Amino acid sequence: MSSDSDLTARARIRDAAIALFTERGIAGATIRDIAQAAGVSSGLLRHHFGSKEGLRDACDEWAMGQITQMQMRFTENQAVGALAPEAMALQQYLVRSLMDGSPRGSAMFAQAVTHGERWVEAVGLDASDPRAFAAVLGAMKMGMFLMRDQLSAVLGEDVGEMPGYLRMIRASVEIFTQPLLTQEQADQARKELDRLEDSLMGEKGSWRMPSMSKD
Repeated sequence: MSSDSDLTARARIRDAAIALFTERGIAGATIRDIAQAAGVSSGLLRHHFGSKEGLRDACDEWAMGQITQMQMRFTENQAVGALAPEAMALQQYLVRSLMDGSPRGSAMFAQAVTHGERWVEAVGLDASDPRAFAAVLGAMKMGMFLMRDQLSAVLGEDVGEMPGYLRMIRASVEIFTQPLLTQEQADQARKELDRLEDSLMGEKGSWRMPSMSKD
């Protein structure tokens, strides 16, 4: 059985790894750097997690558990509370995991979409496709973090740090609290989408979004 000091060391290693993985990515954060940031030896890190990949899996699993708890509280309370710094850090870590191609990072996003879908249905939002609604909303929110450098450049302050982060989130709240389309514009857009869908179905053809790959 692990001692309290072992558990504390494990948590320190995990927290240091999450911070460095977020900042540098999985490839840019070394075992030595993580151990140094956690104040432990590389040997102790390997004792607890085996390898950097094992540590990454442990970080992903822990982050997924934390995010799931937050989502469940949000779904149950139907209210938005104050955003804790821990939540901000987890958001940034999730984005980095997705960028690095972490399978568990993708799983975390899928899980977030499932909870979002339940929320859409629970609050009775006007959505013909609740899952698509939740997925696109999640992707839009993630986009703020994916474009951290670009947003920081145009706003003149780092949106990954306070107060730039608060400025970004305040803007997103203002966006979501007012309609950007009139009812007439929205109805017209839906009609055009229905027309396009009917046209594609009639032609029995397929259309694919152009690839953004550099290959």
